[in-house]
Amino acid sequence: MGTDRDSDVTRQRFDVADAAPLLLDSRGTVTSWTRDAERLLGYPAAEVLGRSVAELLVPEDAARLAPLAEAYRDQGGWSGVLTARRRDGDRVRLMVRAVPTRPEPTRGASGTAAPVPTPVPTCGDGSSWVLLLSDMTDAPGWDMSRIVLERMVVQSPVGIAMVDTDLRFVWSNTALEAFGGGPAHERIGRRLADVQPGLDADRIETVMRRVLQTGEAVVDYEHVGRVQSAPHRETAHAMSFIRLDDDHGNPLGVYYTVVDISERHRARMRLALLDRAGEQIGRTLDVARTAQELADVAVPGLADFVAVDLLESVLKGADPEPVRGGDAVPLRRAGQQSVNAGVPEAVVGIGGLASYLPGTPPVRTLTAGTSWYRERLDPLAREWSDTLPGGREATFLDLGLHTVMIVPIRARGITLGITTFFRGEGRQDPFDEVDLGLAEELVARAAICVDNARRYTRERGAALVLQRSLLPRRLPQQDAVDVAACYRPADELTGLGGDWYDVIPLSGARVALVVGEVEGHGIDGAAAMGRLRTAVRTLADLDLPPDEVLAHLDDLVAKSARQEGDDPGAGSGHTVGARCLYVVHDPVSGECAMAAAGHPAPALIAPDGTVSFPDDLPIGPALGVDGAPFESLTLDLPPGTLIALHTDGLLAEATPEMLCRTLTGSATAGARPPTGGEAVRTGAGAEG
Repeated sequence: MGTDRDSDVTRQRFDVADAAPLLLDSRGTVTSWTRDAERLLGYPAAEVLGRSVAELLVPEDAARLAPLAEAYRDQGGWSGVLTARRRDGDRVRLMVRAVPTRPEPTRGASGTAAPVPTPVPTCGDGSSWVLLLSDMTDAPGWDMSRIVLERMVVQSPVGIAMVDTDLRFVWSNTALEAFGGGPAHERIGRRLADVQPGLDADRIETVMRRVLQTGEAVVDYEHVGRVQSAPHRETAHAMSFIRLDDDHGNPLGVYYTVVDISERHRARMRLALLDRAGEQIGRTLDVARTAQELADVAVPGLADFVAVDLLESVLKGADPEPVRGGDAVPLRRAGQQSVNAGVPEAVVGIGGLASYLPGTPPVRTLTAGTSWYRERLDPLAREWSDTLPGGREATFLDLGLHTVMIVPIRARGITLGITTFFRGEGRQDPFDEVDLGLAEELVARAAICVDNARRYTRERGAALVLQRSLLPRRLPQQDAVDVAACYRPADELTGLGGDWYDVIPLSGARVALVVGEVEGHGIDGAAAMGRLRTAVRTLADLDLPPDEVLAHLDDLVAKSARQEGDDPGAGSGHTVGARCLYVVHDPVSGECAMAAAGHPAPALIAPDGTVSFPDDLPIGPALGVDGAPFESLTLDLPPGTLIALHTDGLLAEATPEMLCRTLTGSATAGARPPTGGEAVRTGAGAEG
């Protein structure tokens, strides 16, 4: 804040009452000299009257007088800084304001100034001049006159206005007209709501009242809305408010500035939209879900209605065939969203098929792989599809849509579909190049996720086929035990897992029960599971005890890992660390021998329903890990005992107590193993 001395100096610089006046004729001769002028420069009137004013100035400024007079005579005068010489020879910087007058005054005999005539805004040749002089010595740096400051404010590119305590306009500059609301003189006496009826004036006036009441300035208040100069486009402005006080500190009104920051605001909104896209698109490996996430992110930030259409083959995980522009192109609606409840703009529902006509913008976008947009749609043009439900025909006017962008969904050089963005009646600003660039970046990010989901769908389908072919299609016929099996992958979404089970008839009416799991899922996991299952069946044919079967299997896995080394395509990494439980039951003797390689023990349900776990079963290391020996456990089981084998996914989601209750209930119901409990993942049960 300035000091009282600063205020005094400022008043000296720009207050006409404190300036020293003198008069010049049309030739620049001093015709009137005042005592204030004498005190300022030291010359008595007798030494100055009749002399050229140029003689009072330093040579470089004296040379400027004639050009200045010529240039500013028709502009109502000139203000600026000149350097004069005092009578004692000292130099003094003067703030000078020169105003042309007419008629030319006469000089009084006493040398005092004749009455100063009223300045005339424009005058021709023969005009005289009034000069107002102020000493700049006490205020170095004050090089601008009031006129200069006024011009600076009036010509500023920043919108500036002043309102009184009733918030009515008392002044505004030219730049404010760029925001609409009419010229400055039409604003006088009106309030902001009268000048900008489409603007949320109440919020802005609330800020002004707070500034009036508290005297605290508000800087960079951001307001987003629609102004008269751009009624169809949302604009953003940074506004600053300062209270104006009189000399006694009483509020006179509010001075405020307005700067258009629409581009900065749009850039910030674009970044926010892309950040949200990164967080919300591609959270699953489901093609349709990813398409819907794209539509959800784009509404309402970019568009009022968005439709995502994909080629049929993409939803099935296959590679799409090239689209030919001369044919109608069927696309499946995979996702859509609207600002209106129920998506009334959609003529095709989710999962519906739309066949787009040849030559229409959607087909051209698909074939060319480039985006297309229109700022204004033909309101009477009809939809581009020829297969609308119920033969419906809808114009864009019927749908309330007026501007459109179509962006191809492309990933790895393949076009997967299109995304169509519309704006409706609620947002009249049309799409532009900036919007198109944002849409392209948004779709490009989503396209990678869609393609990843497509490739995953394809791999998942192949893995499911492989897995089904490797698991037992039907349990083999044997007389040793009654067997039932349940396979439920831990990943319910994909249907894939690395677990397996098997029932292998052995000699002497015995039977081998096997359950195991490998690390990993997908095709590699299914293939690894198939290799282990085949190896176990081969070893079982040798009629070896359970511990020797696992020992040979462990050697096989370790040897395979050493031979394949670090080859990422070999798949050995999925067999190393695999877990397996191998059980041999002899119904004649009632003996049950078992060995485990990193696998949990089976549950045993006695004929009376009692459930137990053989805690004394030695749990050896996982296969291929350290080559430690395996040990077997042999139990004598009474007839009617239920043996429940399971993978560790069962106990990962259920406690042993929960499993006991489930198995007890199953045994009581008929001595059958569980086949549908949510906790069960992979298991085989046998009743001896």
